[in-house]
Amino acid sequence: MAIEIELKAWVENPGQIKERLFKIARYEGEFLKEDAYWGRDGETPGMSPRQRRRLDLPLSGVRIRKLFRGLGAQKGDGQHSIVVTYKTKEVREGIEVNQEDEFEVSPGEPFEGLLKRMGLKPSFTKRKQGASWNFEGITAELTEVAGLGWFAELEILAEDEKKETVENARKRLLGLLEEIGIGEDKIESRYYTEMLKGIKNGGN
Repeated sequence: MAIEIELKAWVENPGQIKERLFKIARYEGEFLKEDAYWGRDGETPGMSPRQRRRLDLPLSGVRIRKLFRGLGAQKGDGQHSIVVTYKTKEVREGIEVNQEDEFEVSPGEPFEGLLKRMGLKPSFTKRKQGASWNFEGITAELTEVAGLGWFAELEILAEDEKKETVENARKRLLGLLEEIGIGEDKIESRYYTEMLKGIKNGGN
């Protein structure tokens, strides 16, 4: 199980942030991520605690991601992988601390068939495209989330979620955020699924 410590922040000028990342970090290429979230009765995210306990599901459900990387990725061209992710999420002062289990399946259809037999349904989708860099062990992604806009996502993979580990990671993440010219006031603590669901339901 991986421990992700990450933050995301709104970006007003993606071109400017991209230039700064190219100057200080190692470029790792383009990506396109097409996500489908599976839950019971079409209520992921937002199903009741009782429903989640029946399948031991986290709030976000089970995510199946079609992942394109490299040249032409943002057009959905070329080969892609199918990545299944199961997360338990927590937000601590704007910083996400996630326990994550992740594995690839090929092809994806038999696994989706298994989820259907378990009573789950695809209930929510999300599309992200952008580019990725690495800065001293921090993964930095400049990404456009369909329906929301541009974000900087900064992530550290940690061995544990102890208080001192999270605090050290928080300082590193905030340091990089400042270095690429984004203020802490731009940090977004809500999950993308939460924001997208609000738009779908006519909220702000």
